Amino acid sequence: MNATATPVQATAALTEQLLGDIREANLTYLMLAQQLIRQDKAEALFRLGLSEESADLIAALSPAQIIKLSSTNTLLCSFRATDDMVWGLLTSSHKPNRVGNDTTQRLHASILMSSRLADLTA
Repeated sequence: MNATATPVQATAALTEQLLGDIREANLTYLMLAQQLIRQDKAEALFRLGLSEESADLIAALSPAQIIKLSSTNTLLCSFRATDDMVWGLLTSSHKPNRVGNDTTQRLHASILMSSRLADLTA
């Protein structure tokens, strides 16, 4: 970025960079999702938190459709961990005080998130 850029130019440049990052994340997400769906649909539904209909649509996308869809300025994926307790389990920075504690915490977070998915699909 130019050192003589005005605040408006700097903001516009940062906004464009952010939108570019969103498009890149969309492309990466769609490519990963399609690969996971094609390898193991049931696991992909669980890991991605998608409905079966959405998974079928993503699996059927052509490369041109993926590129076009990923070029939107809206992030296509979303975080499923909306609960403070889940975030705490996933990001805990304390040292485990017994063997397997970190693994147990991550497993607990996964169970909580999967139960939310089951509630949404029921």
